[in-house]
Amino acid sequence: MRRSTEQEALVRLQRLKRAYQRHMRVNYEHAARPCRLCPTKGICCTDAHFVNVQITRLEAVAIRETLLRTPRLTDEERRAVFHRAQLAVERHGLAVASDAHAQTFSCPLFDAKFGCLVHRRAKPAPCIQHACYENWEDVPPIELQWRVERRIERLNREVYGAAWAWLPLPVWLTLVDPSSDGAQLKRLEREWGARSDVRRSAFLYRESNHRRSLPVLHHR
Repeated sequence: MRRSTEQEALVRLQRLKRAYQRHMRVNYEHAARPCRLCPTKGICCTDAHFVNVQITRLEAVAIRETLLRTPRLTDEERRAVFHRAQLAVERHGLAVASDAHAQTFSCPLFDAKFGCLVHRRAKPAPCIQHACYENWEDVPPIELQWRVERRIERLNREVYGAAWAWLPLPVWLTLVDPSSDGAQLKRLEREWGARSDVRRSAFLYRESNHRRSLPVLHHR
């Protein structure tokens, strides 16, 4: 497999996500209820019994870089996002575990003023996929999300080899927190790197555990 630099993979990841968002917008979102009509804005992101979005290492880096570069946030507001991630990990008992797909939490990326802080540049695939549909026949096929996630996995393998995993979003944000000493991530890198089957598909592993992303509204 050709190895890619992290920066190259980030560019390809953003291109992939933009195409995915465009496909959802053109083909499905016209049948969804507009988020502006939601009686409780942000409930899909902040309901700790509902959200179980998992991301990869490369996606976590993309989110971090988006937060660090956006002019909408002050330094204090940026730190608040990583602080919310740490609180979510502690409050909801999130961990690096085989049953991580069952762990739910309140998403630290939702801001009452701006909505999703990474909507345009680094939004997770499940959040792009789902919106509030009145009729089941209008819901996008889950295979679209799985197809994108397989490509995301491929990008991660090209950059990190085996040194990554699908983890709850707040867990990954704490691992890539710019104020962290990086010790926990280095320990996990050694553990992941020791896996016997480097090319094992994390996607198939998640399917075998019946992992399904709970639906979240698509924020415009």
